[in-house]
Amino acid sequence: MTGAAAEPGDVEADGGAEAFAQAVRVVEALLFASAAPLTTDALGRAIPAGIAIDQVLARLVESYALRGVNLRQVAGGWAFRTAPDLGYLLAAEAEPPRRLSRAALEVLSIIAYHQPVTRAEIEEIRGVATAKGTLDILLEAGWVRLRGRRRSPGRPITYGTTPGFLDHFGLDRIDDLPGLEELKGTGFIEGRLTRDLAVPVPDDDPGLRDDEDPLGDLFSPLDDGEGGSQQG
Repeated sequence: MTGAAAEPGDVEADGGAEAFAQAVRVVEALLFASAAPLTTDALGRAIPAGIAIDQVLARLVESYALRGVNLRQVAGGWAFRTAPDLGYLLAAEAEPPRRLSRAALEVLSIIAYHQPVTRAEIEEIRGVATAKGTLDILLEAGWVRLRGRRRSPGRPITYGTTPGFLDHFGLDRIDDLPGLEELKGTGFIEGRLTRDLAVPVPDDDPGLRDDEDPLGDLFSPLDDGEGGSQQG
């Protein structure tokens, strides 16, 4: 939530208890009906201008705090999610989780931290060639997108993450990704550390960088034409 928040009671006094209660109902209904997280700005446009959306959201967060679903900030927006302690109840009904290979996990991590990044740059970081099928899996999952083309010979495709990536992994923003010390603790990069290893601050700004051009013809080959014989 943004800005300094007044007490809900103050908002109700200013805008009227009835109007505030109706705004809460409107936002609640929109969140339940939406398949994707909704931003604060989008929700704010659905209620009268005299009512602070931050206070409406605060009221809903409080109201649902002890219920079977909670209101959470996810992927830069707001969404209802099953309370963490009740997740086991849905395990039998949920679709089997998508299982990624070690190679796919490495590629996804590199894209998340180094975006915008090309296939050749991914291979340089990993030290092995990256099979196009690995990128296809991540694209199909909706966690990775084609951003643009690097302004370099061959104009290779650049890759970045999507809001679906944040939603799936329970992140509100890309900079909620773990830092170097946390990654060491998970063992994910154990044995791969070098003395000068640094984890960059991730940035998923959708705008093209100075060294990127628009995608242009989507029917052009996605393969950069680079990579060695060892693929993963």
